Amino acid sequence: MADEGTRRGDNDRGPGAAYQVFVVMEGLLEKLVLLNYEEEVLAKHNMKNLSSHYFVSSPYLPSNSGEQFYMFTILAAWLITLAGKPFPEPCEYDEPNATMSNILAELRSFGVKVDFPPSKLKSGSGEYVCFVLDRLADEALRRTGFTFRRPKYPIEDTEEEFVMEDDAELPLSQVEEEMIEESDDEEENVMDLKARQVRTTHSEGESSSKPSDILESTVDPEEWKLEVERVLPQLKVTIRTDNKDWRLHVDKMHQHRDGIESSFNEAKGYLHKLHQDIGKTLEKVRSREQYINKQMDHLIQEYRSAHAKLSQVKERHQQASRGVAEKARVLAEISDELDEVKREVEEKGNSMSDGAPVVKLKQSLTQLKQEIVQMDLKIGVVEHRLLHSAAKHKSNMAWDMHVAPLGL
Repeated sequence: MADEGTRRGDNDRGPGAAYQVFVVMEGLLEKLVLLNYEEEVLAKHNMKNLSSHYFVSSPYLPSNSGEQFYMFTILAAWLITLAGKPFPEPCEYDEPNATMSNILAELRSFGVKVDFPPSKLKSGSGEYVCFVLDRLADEALRRTGFTFRRPKYPIEDTEEEFVMEDDAELPLSQVEEEMIEESDDEEENVMDLKARQVRTTHSEGESSSKPSDILESTVDPEEWKLEVERVLPQLKVTIRTDNKDWRLHVDKMHQHRDGIESSFNEAKGYLHKLHQDIGKTLEKVRSREQYINKQMDHLIQEYRSAHAKLSQVKERHQQASRGVAEKARVLAEISDELDEVKREVEEKGNSMSDGAPVVKLKQSLTQLKQEIVQMDLKIGVVEHRLLHSAAKHKSNMAWDMHVAPLGL
């Protein structure tokens, strides 16, 4: 279950805080399984089972924000309802901000401290989404009366002591202490050597007066073997290995060194053989390359000559292209000049074919003729007046010439 520490800054969290959301998601999935979400939610909405990292936000995991947000709202509404507070099931057309605010309000009503804005839940994945669903799942489990108990581990029978099969050396004092402890624990199974020695001395004192004869054993071999098998476990020294003993570390170092040397020698032989095989292969490749070069020498010369000719042709082509480009530029200039001349000719032709100036000219001529006629009339009137004045003046002069001499 996520705690408050999982929502602090990266500077206050440890190096494993980035993976805490995976742990929270796994715990959330287990709680949803306990609440039977497969039949209550997935089967009702025809959805697939959630993966162990469905609500985890990571660039290395596939994501679908729309689908994840819809799944988040469905699960949150279902968990709130299980926790004892009715919550309407959201649909696709609800306002996302209002839905997120309502979910956080219900979460605060359960006594959970929420110190992040609702916009953190809009992506449908991430640390805050897992935190909200995990706390709602806890409330739902608490409502149903479910509690987590401590696991009960099976008791395994382990042997406290074992016999060392290697020849590791141990301190003599440690061996003596362990032997003393074992002798105190198994007094009833230890033979009384002193009593046996007393009995042996007494029997020897009694038999010292007898002549020394060859002693022959009268013990049954089978009984002897059974006795040996019975006493054999008591004759073994059982000691415990001490991992802190430097002798064990030295022996392991020698064993590892021997193993490394044997492995290195074996690998060295393989590498030497591989080196020889690679050298032979390279020599074959070089000889084959030389043979191919000799066989393809004339083709190479032909290719070089063809390549030289191609370079010359390309050079000529570039020169011709430059000449064509220059001529195309000149042609474009001439075409522009021709278009300008055509435009001017067309304008002049249009102006010549237009009858408006002729009509104006005729009107001007008619008006000019009328003005000429009027001027002629005016000139005639003036001439008539002049003639009349001249005639009158002549008559007056003639009168004066005839009458003056008469003294009239």
